[in-house]
Amino acid sequence: MVSQLFDPVLGGAGGHGTPGPGLGEAGPTHEALLGLLRTTRSLAVDRPVAILVDDLTNADPHSLRWFSYIARRLDDLPVLMVATLPASAAAQVAEQLGPLPYLLRLWPEPLCPTCTTELVDRAFDSPVDQELAALCHTLAHGNPLVLHDLVTRLRRTHVPPGSPDPEQVLPIGAQALSETVLAWLDEDEPCASELLTQLAVLGPDTDPAVCAALSKHGEVHDQQARETLVRAGLLEAGAPGRFTHTAVRPAVLARVSAHERLLLHGRAAAVLARLGAPARQTADQLILAGCDWGIDVLRGAGIQASGAGDRESAARYLRRALTLLEQRGVPGADGDESAAKEAREREESFLDLTVRLGAVELHRDLDACARQAAAAADSPLGPVRRAEALARLASPALVSRVEGAQPFVRICGELAALPAPPREHLLRLTAQTLLTGHRSGLRRAARLAAADPGDPAAHVFAGALAAAAAAGGRLGTARRMALRVAAGPADAPEGTAPGSAAGPVGAALALTWTGDLDGAAALADRLISMSRASDDLATTLLAHLVRSEVRHRRDEHTDAHTDAEAALHLARRLNAPALAGAAAAAAARALVGLGRAAEAAVLLSDEPAAGDAHPFIKALSLQAHGTVAAALGDHTTAVRLFLDCGHRLAMRGITHPGCVTWRAQAAASYRALGEESASATILDGAPRQRGPVSRPRPGREPGRERTLLSPAEQRVAELVVRGNSSLEVAEKLFLSKRTVDTHLGRIYRKLGIHSRHELAAAIGEELRV
Repeated sequence: MVSQLFDPVLGGAGGHGTPGPGLGEAGPTHEALLGLLRTTRSLAVDRPVAILVDDLTNADPHSLRWFSYIARRLDDLPVLMVATLPASAAAQVAEQLGPLPYLLRLWPEPLCPTCTTELVDRAFDSPVDQELAALCHTLAHGNPLVLHDLVTRLRRTHVPPGSPDPEQVLPIGAQALSETVLAWLDEDEPCASELLTQLAVLGPDTDPAVCAALSKHGEVHDQQARETLVRAGLLEAGAPGRFTHTAVRPAVLARVSAHERLLLHGRAAAVLARLGAPARQTADQLILAGCDWGIDVLRGAGIQASGAGDRESAARYLRRALTLLEQRGVPGADGDESAAKEAREREESFLDLTVRLGAVELHRDLDACARQAAAAADSPLGPVRRAEALARLASPALVSRVEGAQPFVRICGELAALPAPPREHLLRLTAQTLLTGHRSGLRRAARLAAADPGDPAAHVFAGALAAAAAAGGRLGTARRMALRVAAGPADAPEGTAPGSAAGPVGAALALTWTGDLDGAAALADRLISMSRASDDLATTLLAHLVRSEVRHRRDEHTDAHTDAEAALHLARRLNAPALAGAAAAAAARALVGLGRAAEAAVLLSDEPAAGDAHPFIKALSLQAHGTVAAALGDHTTAVRLFLDCGHRLAMRGITHPGCVTWRAQAAASYRALGEESASATILDGAPRQRGPVSRPRPGREPGRERTLLSPAEQRVAELVVRGNSSLEVAEKLFLSKRTVDTHLGRIYRKLGIHSRHELAAAIGEELRV
């Protein structure tokens, strides 16, 4: 340091003829120090001398001795000595030089906000934006060197002082911090720099005990390092310490390599696990570090996050746990008992994680939940364990697509084939299967439900069975069972418990289809309240759809549209395209009722029905498109859409005209086209035939054969007499083949005949004419 001070000066002061001082390798002798003092005196003969030393603590020991020697001998010299030191070193030097009467201690305060604004204005030669000035003051923390560096960078990048872009200013501020304050910390305060790196990588809320364990310096050093960071303006005072500005953390992270971050996250995960920290805190570090351990920690973190309602994080933890489990591979099949046990434990863990992830996805992504249900259905642990897993994921929302329905239908069939299937699982899965339009395990489930009709599982089964009965036209049975479900206690949790939504949803549909709109509306209201209380968005979506249907049938189109829009919003949020199509169909019908058919057409074009949607949802979509077409005057297209709607319903066995009112709408479009006969045929009434009446058989009154038959039976008889097979009759009348055969059986009994030939003889003459 002495050479840096004196060599440049003496090299240009040859007139004094003073030799350059030297301290020697062994240290300064008294003669050397005396020579340096003489040199200083000679320099001060002509003019005052200022000796300025920045960061005195970085000087070599010999120069430090010279500084102390000279400082004590300045009484009669026009010499000013100024040295800058950090606070701790300044106190030590001040104590050594304390007796000197001319010693003056200066502790510069940070620049105030006003001073910072004035300096920034001066640097830009114009008034700057107040937010920019405040940002500069916060980042510089009153340090003029940091402020100068920051302003220089801002000017170099041509930041407009009057209207700066924050997205442009923040990275520049981070660079300024990195080149000034953070660089100084690396040199002067390595412990504080290490702590700052930990807080930037792990988060400012990291427990001090974890930081101390990671740094291996102890909590005392950790506390001192925190105080240093507070003084440097990087951390706020108090616990936990927050970064003073959003630019601090990116500035620190920019100086940390990716490899170093991974190592730090891995060490933090190990320390947190050892200290027994909350599972979520440890899991976050595990995921960031990419560690190949911690399945149980991740599982626990997923449970905690799900319980707290943070399902995004829960899904992330559980997916990582499943990935780690899959990476372990399948244990070798060497016939060893321990290997077999390990393999079973792996499958049990895989099934448990799959079901937990599916339960989380049920509240955020229905398509993802369907994929987890399919994975659970493929478990090799046996039909009972598979059924138990799927019962936890059962929701009517999942059967809106074929992909979501298939696992439940298959596992329900497997379970029903067992000699003694678990009653609760069979009832819940059968309820789910009934809503898909299949009847796997129905008879056995009905017998089990009859044994104890009041328990929650039977309650769920009864609601789904009521919907199936209403769809098949057994209205009395459907209404009786639906009312029994609806009569449950108002505070019953079944509607919101896992696997229990099928009951109230099915009952609400049954009441709607049987014409009890008041009961359906009350049950839908209750279901919305219950599902919201348990944050069950999927059930809330379905309840809004049911209530929209009820209000549409009441001609309350504004309220129906509100419910449909709420359902559409939830369907999009839950990534449920099939249900989004159903909600769009409901909203479109309501818009037509409000006289806004053009808007309805746009809505339907923006939200097409999913290709693998449930046939009932496809039928709803077709009905909505037909309704819009009819409202726009295109009755030819409307008829085609309505007939296609009826065909899809018939193929799934939904024969009750009250489920979807396509027949009445098709009849109206036929009338608009002037086809009165087709309009009458599509309804319950058949067209009257003109001409001679067929010759009555002995013992029968004329026309007796026709008057014995109901309108539906007459339509079936007419088509059969014309030579159509039962399947062809079913397709033309949009019925199931089973229904056609039932009608034929009744026709034969009423007419006292046993074959199609006799039927032709009984009523065929009239048709031929």
